[in-house]
Amino acid sequence: MGKVLIGLVLVVIAGITGFTWLTLHWSYSEGERAGFVQKFSRKGWVCKTWEGELAMVTLPGTIAEKFAFTVRDDAVAASLNANIGKRMSLHYEQHKWLPTSCFGDTEYFVTEAHVAANP
Repeated sequence: MGKVLIGLVLVVIAGITGFTWLTLHWSYSEGERAGFVQKFSRKGWVCKTWEGELAMVTLPGTIAEKFAFTVRDDAVAASLNANIGKRMSLHYEQHKWLPTSCFGDTEYFVTEAHVAANP
């Protein structure tokens, strides 16, 4: 009975570990968003993550749509911090069904950030 219980626990742990690896390494979607980074901070009690907000304005005078995102790479975070307030283009990957918020508050992970060229 003890060996069966230990085997069952190990199978459950392996399943959760495999599912977590899959959700972190296989993106559901990816794309680009452009706008102005208006909020960016490192937060969390135990798991510190970079969380930000991009204001996307389609036409002058319209209400900005907000895009909440997470950054896991410190080099990308440094680039964002250096360019806050400038128009930027962010490349992101969407990872659905993450089992915990330790990986980030959102399902959108920014992997590249570029200052947008002036029109």
